[in-house]
Amino acid sequence: MTVQDNTSRHHIEQLLREHESRILDRWVKISNEPLLGRVNETETRKELQELYRAFLQTLVQPETVSELRGLLGELSRSRARQGFTPSETAVAVFGLKEAVYEIVEADGSEQALRGFVWLSRTIDGLGLNTFEAYTAARDKIITEQTEQLLELSTPVVKLWDGIVSVPLVGTLDSARTQVVMEKLLQILVDTGSEYAVIDITGVPAVDTQVAQHLLKTVMAARLMGAQCVISGIRPQIAHTIVTLGIEFGDIVTKATLADALAYTLKQSGVEVVSKKQTRVAIRAEEA
Repeated sequence: MTVQDNTSRHHIEQLLREHESRILDRWVKISNEPLLGRVNETETRKELQELYRAFLQTLVQPETVSELRGLLGELSRSRARQGFTPSETAVAVFGLKEAVYEIVEADGSEQALRGFVWLSRTIDGLGLNTFEAYTAARDKIITEQTEQLLELSTPVVKLWDGIVSVPLVGTLDSARTQVVMEKLLQILVDTGSEYAVIDITGVPAVDTQVAQHLLKTVMAARLMGAQCVISGIRPQIAHTIVTLGIEFGDIVTKATLADALAYTLKQSGVEVVSKKQTRVAIRAEEA
């Protein structure tokens, strides 16, 4: 770095310190403008003031830049959780350049302009770090939300003492199969159920891959000592299964969930009697 560069850098540092309040006011305004009131101005000022002072510290002690990057990372994660876009997050950093340039323009000296070029490059590097932190935070949020949706879309319900059911809706892929197996096995352990009904009424289509996922789930349940029944075998699905040559072996299949429940109740030794049969029996006793 030349003597002239050192002089320019020192000059821009001096401007940053002398006009801190004015620069912060302008920076806060620039940062909040695209957010349309979604972030309180007081909150923004607190965040940016902390960033500004950490930035000034790095100018004197470059080794403290990790603290500044940590603050930028926290800002990025916070904005990502609140649903802000990458550009709305980035303006919180790049807005500093515009705020400082107004001071540099008012100063008008060559030293200030040369110092601003150096400062601009530094802020650009911090902006890239912010974008990377935002992307990582957003990816993590999406992953967590996907896992939560898988949990919510795969309920395990108790139909009767010793009988549980897994009503599946939508596509059955490897990730969802894993969730189904984990939840089903845990319920089997918790309830001691001997029968599990896997209802695929809500699965739009059954191909070889879906069949393999179902078979894995059934085998896992059998290892826990439970018998599985697959219900929801509609005519179209039955035709597809035969056409593809998919073999379910000795796994019991039923057309509807009601049929599967009736079967498992019978296997459990529970006799289901209709109202009509009950009335006939009562009249026979009365006679």
